[in-house]
Amino acid sequence: MNIPASHELAPVYAAIVLENLSQSHPYHLVHMLRSTADLRSPAELYPAFHTSYDWHSCVHMHWLGVELLRSGLESAPLRARLNENLTESKLEVEAAYLRANSIFERPYGWAWAARLAASSEAFGRQGDADAQRWSSALAPLTEAVFGNATRWAAAINHPVRHGVHSNTAFGLSLLLTAAEQLGRTEDASMLKQAALRLFAADQNWAGRWELSGQDFLSAGLAEADLLSRVLPETEFASWFAAFLPEPADVVQPAVVTDKTDAQMVHLDGLNLSRAGALFRISTALQDAGLRESAETLLAAGLSAVETDEFVSSHWLASFAWDALLSR
Repeated sequence: MNIPASHELAPVYAAIVLENLSQSHPYHLVHMLRSTADLRSPAELYPAFHTSYDWHSCVHMHWLGVELLRSGLESAPLRARLNENLTESKLEVEAAYLRANSIFERPYGWAWAARLAASSEAFGRQGDADAQRWSSALAPLTEAVFGNATRWAAAINHPVRHGVHSNTAFGLSLLLTAAEQLGRTEDASMLKQAALRLFAADQNWAGRWELSGQDFLSAGLAEADLLSRVLPETEFASWFAAFLPEPADVVQPAVVTDKTDAQMVHLDGLNLSRAGALFRISTALQDAGLRESAETLLAAGLSAVETDEFVSSHWLASFAWDALLSR
């Protein structure tokens, strides 16, 4: 496949974002009912993030929208939708919900929310007035996210290694990078300490046993991606050689046999998340072979992004753009 350049895909992905941010149902609601008084609609619970199938996907669709505009794309409808959703009043409700429900979306949704805040702030620093307003409005949510995340990171004894939302390494990677970008040095230090404590001694990852039928993350590559962010270059090279001596086990594209199955299509996302991780790891290691594998995975993953199946379209574009940014 001839992989399109990011600027060619930007208007395509902007249309995907707009469609998602306009679609309120179906919506996968994860909400603790303490009494019948807690029965509320998604729009009441999450006034900013009640579309795109679920909370975390809605958050990262907003991240993608910000990143597309930040890349230079001109889209008045996309900008208007972000202005409509990323307001002080709506985001204060979102922040209050995270303060009251401290394990909600741990750590995946937290990580994307932190990334949204970091991208908005960076875009604002470039002089974009709308992004400056989004960044300011996101501040309470950002505080709630990092308050929850640092308490969690300090308490973890055993990381979650599944290739889905609960994966500890992936969450820490996004949270740590966002903390650094936002200048939250104490939070970044605590998250880095957790990463080293949980993963620095790992060796001989059994990549051949890694893949399961609903993974969208590579547990091994997510861990390696995290360590590439926290270890010095030479230390990371030694760590990676001991951790994943046979990377061929985790670089083969996965194949989805039923594109209508919401769990099976996770494997399309796996191709994209593996590509993004491998681009970053290959850059850290200056490894041309890993970069070539990333290109193969990216081609396989991009072919799945443009689809009418909502089980795929509500999230794959964000992972595709992440991989393209890391290329």
